[in-house]
Amino acid sequence: MSISLQKGQRVSLAKPGGGALRRVRMGLGWDAVAKRGLFGKGKSQNIDLDASCLLFDAAGNLADAVWFRQLRSKDGSVLHTGDNLTGEGAGDDEVINVDLTSVPANVHRLVFTVNSFTGQDFSQIANAFCRLVDEETGQELARYDLTGAGGHNAQIMAKVARDGDGWSMTAIGAIASGRTFQDLVPAVKEHL
Repeated sequence: MSISLQKGQRVSLAKPGGGALRRVRMGLGWDAVAKRGLFGKGKSQNIDLDASCLLFDAAGNLADAVWFRQLRSKDGSVLHTGDNLTGEGAGDDEVINVDLTSVPANVHRLVFTVNSFTGQDFSQIANAFCRLVDEETGQELARYDLTGAGGHNAQIMAKVARDGDGWSMTAIGAIASGRTFQDLVPAVKEHL
């Protein structure tokens, strides 16, 4: 059963029935808001949202980053499946796979962000969401709707953090500004 997360809500990533999750998929989906054209016809626009995963150590230092220009973490535990430039299609438009069992011991937090590389703000984006899926079963564990149209062009979506012997996820949902993950690092650090 999937949990619809609210901003700031934290959930354990233990498997239902016991055991720890081993592999998860963070999916990002969105649609462009149709612009009204001449004679009231809607014209779709291309919106290039980018999902990134930032890996932080215990001291809050950025240890690695996975994004459209680096699709794999240095250790291979995090893999981005590729850049979607338009948001077209159903379901997840961008996917980041994480093998939690292979995340290096020095990495304590994974933070997922989304930003508009082309600079459009969220008032031009519809149906945006991120979700966490158990990669072994295909079961959606949690979903966070990226609500709130506005003048921002980035959002800090969620944090997956070591929690004892397992992991937990916190929905952050903080608005930010920046066209790449590098622009977002100072804002992300406020949520570690």
